[in-house]
Amino acid sequence: MSAGGQNQKMSDNKSTAAQTIAFQGAPGAYSDMACRAVFPKMRTLACNTFTDAFVAVADGHACLAMIPIENSVAGRVADIHQLLPESSLHIVAEHYQPVWHNLLACKGATAAGLKTVRSHVHALSQCRNVIRRLGLNAVVHADTAGAAAEIARLKDPAIAAIASGLAAEIYGLEVIEAGVEDETHNTTRFVVLAGAAIDPDPL
Repeated sequence: MSAGGQNQKMSDNKSTAAQTIAFQGAPGAYSDMACRAVFPKMRTLACNTFTDAFVAVADGHACLAMIPIENSVAGRVADIHQLLPESSLHIVAEHYQPVWHNLLACKGATAAGLKTVRSHVHALSQCRNVIRRLGLNAVVHADTAGAAAEIARLKDPAIAAIASGLAAEIYGLEVIEAGVEDETHNTTRFVVLAGAAIDPDPL
């Protein structure tokens, strides 16, 4: 590749990173929703772990990261307060994202035919009423969107997931019931991280 071509590639990579925000979880996670709510024109980058999201910013693959730090029902996000100081990133904004859980299943499934439901442990604990009402067996999954992706692959009408409406769109699932969270005030607080601090103008 010529020097001009290499320079163009580097420029393109920087341009892509400048329009990318990283989050922890699978596409369709609530963190993904928060990214799209605050930065609707940016590309979202799914990362396996919080550390991976931090590294994506530090290494220049994304310019920002959207990280949850506490939930109004579940409390503080485990380990994040230990990881943040070690990340060398700066908090530049915060966002409060309402959490609206949905009971999702593959096309053709019905509430009466469901036997089990999969989701993150916190999502399951936040939707006890619908789980009890439908007599479902709750199975813990690593994350909400990952559970949605899994039932989309399985195509078993007896298995549901609790996840976001965005996850339903991404994985082509039916919303069997919307708004199944027990508490209507369910909200997650996020912080937006960047590699450089924002120095506000003095008053």
